[in-house]
Amino acid sequence: MFTRMSELFVRTLREDPADAEVASHRWLVRAGYIRRAAPGIYSWLPLGLRVLENVEKIVREEMNAIGAQEVRFPALLPKEPYEATNRWTEYGDGIFRLKDRKGADYLLGPTHEEMFTLTVKEMYSSYKDLPLSLYQIQTKYRDEPRPRAGIIRGREFIMKDSYSFDVDEEGLAASYDAHRAAYRRIFDRLGFEYVIVKAMSGAMGGSRSEEFLAVSPIGEDTFVRSPGGYAANVEAVEVLAPEPMPFDDLPPAHVEQTPDSPTIETLVAAANAAQPREDREWTAADTLKNVVFMIKRPGEEAEPLAVGLPGDREVDLKRLEAHLGEGVEFEPFTAEDFAAHPELVKGYIGPGVLGEQNSSGIRYLTDPRVVSGSRWVTGADRPGHHVFDLIAGRDFTADGVIEVAEVRPGDPAPDGSGPLALERGIEMGHVFALGTKYAEALGLKVLDANGKQAVVQMGSYGVGVSRAVAAIAEGNCDARGLAWPPEIAPYRVHIVATGKDAAVLEKATEIAAALDEAGVSVLLDDRKASPGVKFADAEMLGMPTTVVVGRGLADGFVEVRDRRSGMAENVAVDDALPHLIAVVDGVPDIEG
Repeated sequence: MFTRMSELFVRTLREDPADAEVASHRWLVRAGYIRRAAPGIYSWLPLGLRVLENVEKIVREEMNAIGAQEVRFPALLPKEPYEATNRWTEYGDGIFRLKDRKGADYLLGPTHEEMFTLTVKEMYSSYKDLPLSLYQIQTKYRDEPRPRAGIIRGREFIMKDSYSFDVDEEGLAASYDAHRAAYRRIFDRLGFEYVIVKAMSGAMGGSRSEEFLAVSPIGEDTFVRSPGGYAANVEAVEVLAPEPMPFDDLPPAHVEQTPDSPTIETLVAAANAAQPREDREWTAADTLKNVVFMIKRPGEEAEPLAVGLPGDREVDLKRLEAHLGEGVEFEPFTAEDFAAHPELVKGYIGPGVLGEQNSSGIRYLTDPRVVSGSRWVTGADRPGHHVFDLIAGRDFTADGVIEVAEVRPGDPAPDGSGPLALERGIEMGHVFALGTKYAEALGLKVLDANGKQAVVQMGSYGVGVSRAVAAIAEGNCDARGLAWPPEIAPYRVHIVATGKDAAVLEKATEIAAALDEAGVSVLLDDRKASPGVKFADAEMLGMPTTVVVGRGLADGFVEVRDRRSGMAENVAVDDALPHLIAVVDGVPDIEG
């Protein structure tokens, strides 16, 4: 049965919601698809729910096509499985924890690796039961510190998560590739530009990880790509480190007075004025900047961490967050922190006091560009003094390497495929080759073909289903409202009856009924409202095809409009039904 707008639970708004930051948020609220219940929490209204169900339908079809089977786990989960994998602690403040009336600990599920693993463990014990792929489409919960952009980043959201179970690494590779191919088909059908990028596994663990990002200037994720095809999330970009260099003939390190030079810019100026190089001028890239953070891991005391990197780069806080892991909190040293560590002279920190082997005992990690034989100007741990010709590997060593320096446009791609360009994207999907991390922790083993116990190889694969609605809306809207792709739209055809003539509404209803009989979803605007209001709402709601039944009916035609192209044409009333069915089937396109 077609839907009458006079009966539809919808109310469009003429003004933008006060908290709307991006186009998708603005139009989904104004057009009556969603309503805010609390920060990061939204109600789905009838129109929004139809769009959401269309996205879920596509996801189900493609998951079923690779042989995955749908299940549904509870959202309220016991603490014990998450303790076994240490994620009860690792998630830190990122999850919602609660107690029941008996004092037992529970959480609202942010993801379900543990539950899938334990269920398979309870039911399967032989390699003959594998391979197996299971998935669910379910509400998840994460205590986002800064929910934003409507349903793009919320505290409650709908996700498809699937898990593969194989007896060996070869099987895992096949399952991973099958899911990856299914994801490409899903995102091809959803109707937005996307890119597949190399990613970090983070708290999920595993040997291989890729993200599917919807290309969008409002995306929170920064990614890079090169002309030669390299693509990676900025957190996963690897620096092309120079080769180690000999340092036998390099001058000895020497400390010089550099008054009033606590910044990189003032230091470079002072160096070129008082300590000129023999071959060229000093630049910011020759200086070694040492930045100290206080790191707080879940369940542990805060401790300092020093990061050394070339002075022409800043620490990318998102890269640092990714490298530190889920639930780890950090902040730059404060005045109180410096007071507690008087050996660290603000503005003049050098490697001399850093490192677990030195006086401060502060863990010291350096950028990959700080290779053995590289020559630096850096702090001398004394006010107004810097060390010149300090050679890595000769005069100091670090405790390890960390890749947290900012990535800049024009940096070389790690695979040599050209200079990198930086773009923004919305994370829509993530695939992980988990390996044995969760199976080991939870004891998931099967007997292999030789009768020996084998730890099961797992993969984990997520799609942001509710987030997809926002990403599609973000890429399919204009100044007048939404413009849904046909496979996603809540209704394929929107019929607008204008004027007070009873014959107009009668003919509009007749066309709606005929389309419904032909299997086409129809929304009929039969309200007693002005044509201007109806047209504005039709454009805001964004159905692919609008049929205007109005003044032209007396002359024997209706107007058919294409929302996405803006094209329109008059069609004879007697030809309206076959014409519209042809449009819905994809031929012909409307031509203006």
